[in-house]
Amino acid sequence: MDKESKDIPQYKRLYELLRRHINEGIYREGDLLPSENDMCNAYGLTRPTVRQALSELVRDGYIVKQQGKGSIVRKMPQGIGILSVSGTTTALKNKNLKTEIIEKPRIIPWPESFFFGLSDLETESGCIYMTRLRLLDNNPIFYDISYIPAINLPRFTARNFSNRSLFDILRNAYQVEIKGGEQRIRAIRAESEIGSYLGIKHGHPVLHMDRKMVTNRPELNIYSSLYCNTTEYSIYGTF
Repeated sequence: MDKESKDIPQYKRLYELLRRHINEGIYREGDLLPSENDMCNAYGLTRPTVRQALSELVRDGYIVKQQGKGSIVRKMPQGIGILSVSGTTTALKNKNLKTEIIEKPRIIPWPESFFFGLSDLETESGCIYMTRLRLLDNNPIFYDISYIPAINLPRFTARNFSNRSLFDILRNAYQVEIKGGEQRIRAIRAESEIGSYLGIKHGHPVLHMDRKMVTNRPELNIYSSLYCNTTEYSIYGTF
């Protein structure tokens, strides 16, 4: 087992296992997960550890707890989970979602007049800048500009983010979890560069969203500016 795996708490390992099984369709909508006793015996865990993993699944919308029955897999909302704390990749499950890296991650100074206020630590540490294009069934759905404080994220810029979830990498490699956030949303007309990425005409309406995602590290927030083509897909999210 590598060091990254050893650093992950036991409840989080169980959470990730069950989450993956739900995403892969091993457990489907309406299915019951194994009982707490069965999971304790199967994975050699204590009941509080199992309950904490299940509480995380409830929080992220994967299951509901029903008295007398147990943990029931729930139907995830349909649409594009841009606002979800579990991330777009998770929200779309096994649908044909692809991620193209437009600009690989690199460390730069923060842009002047940044769209959210920054702490002194964030400002002095610089930011990891990266741009991505997300496609669903080969149709571009949003262009994502990410700004991540360069605070204790070793070798982050060397990682491969093509067709991978940013939230999963943060959670599994760095134990950084998204806990909530805020966003500013407005409709704008696409400039030529944004239109070319999203496959729409210059001046076509797009949804522009500036986001601040709060994590379990008080000094580390994840920022992004997204341009969304909502012609065919709605957007939903839970906080």
